[in-house]
Amino acid sequence: MNEQRGRGMIIKDKINQMLDTLPEEELDNVYWFVYYLRNIYLHKWNLFGKGVKVTYLFEESEKLMQLWEYNFTRKISNETKESIYYNQFKWHIYSYEKEDCLKEEAAREAFDVVLKDEIYVMYQNSPFVMLYSNATELISTDFDNEQDIYIFDKSCTWTYVNTHESMCGPYFATKVGP
Repeated sequence: MNEQRGRGMIIKDKINQMLDTLPEEELDNVYWFVYYLRNIYLHKWNLFGKGVKVTYLFEESEKLMQLWEYNFTRKISNETKESIYYNQFKWHIYSYEKEDCLKEEAAREAFDVVLKDEIYVMYQNSPFVMLYSNATELISTDFDNEQDIYIFDKSCTWTYVNTHESMCGPYFATKVGP
């Protein structure tokens, strides 16, 4: 335990030395980067505390992303997708009201009660999808600091989306009909 604490102090000293070499105007960038890393850590710690197992799916990711798109956007034309900047943010289908969904508190409540033992999680600009197993205890607030995240069940019957925009979302939608 003392050895680990000693290593932590050495690392903190090295970080402080690096900070001392940076011009004042760069410290804001450092702050936001550390803030981002801390949020990642807190999210992972929360998942661990709830017994959630995270598996990164590399080979299946593209297929799962296509599955999400098919099940939740198939009735939207390519022209419409282009006009709402869908490729920039998939959640624009909800913010531009091109698909029906629950919004804000209603979306949170729907996510909190839906069955979610195993769920897929993807981020807007990430090349991979994750499988969260033993996820039954997860609730909407567990994802409040996650931006442009798309969560959906293995059968693609529902999706929960949290955006980076405080005035947009979260959203909860069910599979688009035939």
